[in-house]
Amino acid sequence: MATHVDSAEQAARTVKNSRAVEVLARLGLASRGLVWLVLGLLAVSLVRGGEAQADQTGALKALVDKPFGGTLLVVLAIGFAGYAAWLLLEAGVSREEALHRVKSGLKGVVYAALCISTVQFLARGSGGESASSRTADLMGHTGGRTAVGVIGLVLLGLGGYFALRGVRRKHAECLEDYRVPDRLRTPAIWIGAVGYVGRGVTLGLVGAFLVKAAVQFDPKQAKGLDAALQAVAEQPYGRILLGLTVIGVLAYALWSFFEAAFRDF
Repeated sequence: MATHVDSAEQAARTVKNSRAVEVLARLGLASRGLVWLVLGLLAVSLVRGGEAQADQTGALKALVDKPFGGTLLVVLAIGFAGYAAWLLLEAGVSREEALHRVKSGLKGVVYAALCISTVQFLARGSGGESASSRTADLMGHTGGRTAVGVIGLVLLGLGGYFALRGVRRKHAECLEDYRVPDRLRTPAIWIGAVGYVGRGVTLGLVGAFLVKAAVQFDPKQAKGLDAALQAVAEQPYGRILLGLTVIGVLAYALWSFFEAAFRDF
């Protein structure tokens, strides 16, 4: 029995270390970068007073409306699936410490969900539900209000984690394992720092509105990233704050492309 388990583990490790899986994993990171890049560009229109839908659905819609957009979304889905597979294999057969494997497994689930949502978007066309309607559907189920609140708190926690990671520049430790040219190390550290803070702020904003929706039992309080950013813009000095957030989002896109190019799998 042990021999069969060892053989299966060795086979999984061989697949994880294969060139094909590495290419798919890099494509997944590049896909993440492309989505955040489009989110950032859509958010720029909000800074300029537009009404772009600056959340994941808005990003996918912006892509599918372009020439070869459908093909590009298929590539995104494949990339997300490839990176999810690598992360789940990392969680299953890596010799790293337990916490690292758990984090890899959770991230693998997230990227698998991104792949599924992209495929669903392709299947139903350019239409899509708003954040408030999805929240209303969830609240309509038993325990849905609690679930919305928990999801909001998780997003708030993740937002704080990513923002703190950027402030403390913890991502710089990863560069020791990346094949990065010396001349790019310092710019990469700063781009990553700004990007992680930007990612944290955007997740925190959406999480805060979900918590508010759960507390007030009002699905209309739930907002996608577009409405959350518009709410920021309506505050004193909101355009300045929104502009800084956009810089963070675009920086995270660049960091994703940097990882796709130089990460050592």
